[in-house]
Amino acid sequence: MQALRLVGTYLRIGVQAELQYRSNVLFSVVQSLVAVGTSLAVLALVFSHTDDLGGWSGSELLVVMGVYVLLGGVLRSVVQPSMTQLMDDVQHGTLDFVLTKPADAMLLVSIRRIELWQAVDVLVGAGIVGYALTRLDTRPGALAVAGFAVALALGVVVLWAFWLLLTTAAFWVVRTDSLVELLSGMYQAGRWPVTIYPGWLRIGFTFLVPLAFAITVPAQALTGRLSGWLLLGAAAFTVALVAVTRWVWTLGVRAYSGASA
Repeated sequence: MQALRLVGTYLRIGVQAELQYRSNVLFSVVQSLVAVGTSLAVLALVFSHTDDLGGWSGSELLVVMGVYVLLGGVLRSVVQPSMTQLMDDVQHGTLDFVLTKPADAMLLVSIRRIELWQAVDVLVGAGIVGYALTRLDTRPGALAVAGFAVALALGVVVLWAFWLLLTTAAFWVVRTDSLVELLSGMYQAGRWPVTIYPGWLRIGFTFLVPLAFAITVPAQALTGRLSGWLLLGAAAFTVALVAVTRWVWTLGVRAYSGASA
């Protein structure tokens, strides 16, 4: 409960700070619509030559795109700004202000900065998913929707943990901008289901850069492709990734504290 109250407090502070820059919402909306329009044009071009892509219909790929846009909004509004702040704090030696607070430092560094207007993509992505559902041949039932909600929540945690895991490299190499930018670029591959990629890429996008668990699995829930075992596997992977991230974070904090002592 204390963690939830802490998250709520930081979110409220972040929202209040962002409300001072309301003009940013127009830019974010335009940027999001242009990006989505481009993606839809590419999708239309692909399906002008085929009826399905790797067994996925156009409407089903819209679901994937919606999840991709929605999670991208979460990344750009909360995760990436906070990770950038973490790298800056490590570089300038100001992380002590967080480490000395009577709260979980890993949680604090994950929610300190919010770019509210980037969350426009969350609404746009949800809208795309909703529209795609009206075009599916078979509407998902209550169980599928529940599976989607669980898988989507797991996807958010997976992306957060993976971004934080890479960002903690800043404790040893100070600047990890290039690595994070590379990861942001690789996230673009998530606009397509990982099942359409060759085997080696599919493995990479499942375990090395976990786009499969973050994006494809939630989309599979709404398109009738998600089994209970796959959802359990996604949950197990998420728990394991968070545990590894916590372990690496602890090592990083020790290295930082030792260097600053």
